[in-house]
Amino acid sequence: MSNAYAGPASVASAETPTMRSVVFASAIGTIIEWYDFLIYGTAAALVFNKLFFPNVDPFVGTLAAFGSYAVGFLARPLGGALFGHFGDRVGRKSMLMLIMGLGTALIGCLPTYETVGVWAPIMLITLRLVQGIGLGGEWGGASLLVLEHAPHGKRGFYGSLVQIGFPLGLVLSSLAFVTASKMPEADFLAWGWRLPFLLSVVLVGLGMFIRTRVQESPVFEQMKAQKRLAERPVFDAVFKHPGAFLSAIGLKLSEVSWVYILTVFVVFYATTKLGLPKKLILDGILYAALLELVTLPFFGWLSDQIGRKPMYVIGATISILMAYPMFMLLETKDPAIITATIVVAMSLGHGMMFAPESTYFPELFGANVRYSGASFGFQVSAALGGGLGPIIATALTGYMGGTSGVTALLIGVAVITLIAALKARETKNDPLQH
Repeated sequence: MSNAYAGPASVASAETPTMRSVVFASAIGTIIEWYDFLIYGTAAALVFNKLFFPNVDPFVGTLAAFGSYAVGFLARPLGGALFGHFGDRVGRKSMLMLIMGLGTALIGCLPTYETVGVWAPIMLITLRLVQGIGLGGEWGGASLLVLEHAPHGKRGFYGSLVQIGFPLGLVLSSLAFVTASKMPEADFLAWGWRLPFLLSVVLVGLGMFIRTRVQESPVFEQMKAQKRLAERPVFDAVFKHPGAFLSAIGLKLSEVSWVYILTVFVVFYATTKLGLPKKLILDGILYAALLELVTLPFFGWLSDQIGRKPMYVIGATISILMAYPMFMLLETKDPAIITATIVVAMSLGHGMMFAPESTYFPELFGANVRYSGASFGFQVSAALGGGLGPIIATALTGYMGGTSGVTALLIGVAVITLIAALKARETKNDPLQH
């Protein structure tokens, strides 16, 4: 078994330029995909309730805007399953398509409710579905290309470089909206909000150019030569590897709930309920994302040293401990405290678990169902925690008149992740060819 592993590992370590190009191409794609996906969340919190759902109570309009936001998450498992099937049957590289950029740019061109009435939210939701399918398939291909090229003992570190696509995408989306929101309110609502969406066209062109140069995974090539490809990889991943599939869902749940409540619900809550300037919250998110550019590679490296499981155990425990004081600190309305709270909550509550995901989840599955299992499990949990999290948090806040329900939600999902981490197997020394 060790000899089988040594082939791809030695290839990756010997061909350093190949490893660098694979990491760069995978990371640039995830940056673009996350940028496309995340600008929608900011727009949902700041403008979509006014432009696409204006004829309802403001609170209901916000829920409707977050509902359209959640649609993208509900489409992500479809993208994970669809791309996973072909990624396990045809190849990892062939699935690196930046399809969501088209949907994102078209959102920037949409007429609003004032112009076309009910057709505006219908078109918005349709394009959000395209975004979700694109991101649902993108992550798995990028992660597997890096993982299956990476040298033994450094898979966690290299995999974490794919994950920096999220904070870099968040930086770009935050900068885009911070810049646009400096306009007069009337101009921002009239056309300024469209600019971050239209920028996607330029980013997609760059990403497609870079990705044409990527080599196929050596693990997949070996598996294909040995005729070990699965006929029904999605079915096999779910029903022949149920433990790994459920582990992926449970491991993802706290991290994804935590980060989207931070980056979407907190934007809404702080600006509408606490009366804080949106720039303060967006700046806090921006600083947190910048810090993750350092902490994610560090946590990925650390997972190579101590294992994947301990990262999740520690991360879930931190999330449980931080859930209550986070909102108490936000309610101080002190800019320095609020910024520090967002930065610490995201870099620890999110980053410690997010960093090893692109390595750990695929390692849980055999090579012939790895794309399907990792992508589908990841995206099912993202739909539950990321898509529904801000809606549930907003509804709980409106019903209970405070954030105690949101605190309970964050603690509950962190407990689920902690249990999943304790039950999951350690994979850092497993061969990739099995």
